[in-house]
Amino acid sequence: MLMHRLSALPALFSALLLAPANGTSAEAPRGTQLVIVSFDGAHDNALWARSLALAEKTHAHFTYFLSCTFLMTRKEGGQAYVAPGHGPARSNVGFAQSREEIAERVRHIWQAHQGGHDIGSHACGHFDGKDWTAADWTREFSAFETALNGAWEAGGIKAEEPEDWRRFVREDISGFRAPYLSTSPGLLPAERKAGFRYDASLVTKGPALPVTEDGLPRFGLPTIAEGPSSRPVIAMDYNLFVRHSMGVENKKESAQFEERALSAYRAAFEAQVQGARLPLQLGFHFVEMNGGAYWRALDRFLTETCGRQEVACVSYKEALERLKGEADQRPAVGSL
Repeated sequence: MLMHRLSALPALFSALLLAPANGTSAEAPRGTQLVIVSFDGAHDNALWARSLALAEKTHAHFTYFLSCTFLMTRKEGGQAYVAPGHGPARSNVGFAQSREEIAERVRHIWQAHQGGHDIGSHACGHFDGKDWTAADWTREFSAFETALNGAWEAGGIKAEEPEDWRRFVREDISGFRAPYLSTSPGLLPAERKAGFRYDASLVTKGPALPVTEDGLPRFGLPTIAEGPSSRPVIAMDYNLFVRHSMGVENKKESAQFEERALSAYRAAFEAQVQGARLPLQLGFHFVEMNGGAYWRALDRFLTETCGRQEVACVSYKEALERLKGEADQRPAVGSL
């Protein structure tokens, strides 16, 4: 179901306006090369397990942007969820199918948090918020918090809820990425009101430092060179999926797509290691598109990269802390 929903808007990502890169190579400090990997949706429990195993193998930390409808069934929790401009129990990505599924998922979320990963928000029903007001975003953020607070009960395992869970929901979910990377003027005020400490909804022309708008650091997925013609593409699995097979599943050429993705990741990484050392951000979904080509490429890339000297594979939360620390130790550069 999720693949169908994603493929319904194949041109949306490519149509986004690109944010300007923050600074030039000459301005950027040469320090540790940061690699930031994030996952949108974070629903499939098998891929939760796979990603956590990959993180353990490579000593990486990830950011997981959760969609809250995967912490409720349509029947039991979905009826209470009403997204701005939509009726009850509506979601572009569906709902959890059972309490057992929710229970497994919420355990994975807690395991990830305890393992040092960054848990962020991807709102709830994966709707396009380009026309939403600040009040609409606030309503969606409130629904997200309500769903997270009730997740253990929704999974039928209220007795297992960690003592620190409510504090975690209130204080530790510090980042947000808008569905479809689609924003509106009302988003930033709502994010600040909700207590988010960073946003990751932009797209930039090449790797860039985060920009700060109205006091909120904003990260952007970069465009990177890909394919025989080195045409730029947003560094996200879905965009590669559209580039390689027009958003139609093609398992026959999965190995070829894997090699193309891996080559693009490697080239973008090496350009930064040898150059400005701006953070390299790569985005993924909990969907194995084109026969899992992009997940396999990610596994190979992180396995060969994260153990290198002067490289750190970190979450957005950790990247923000490192970048602020560097900024405190040097004359003002860029926006941090």
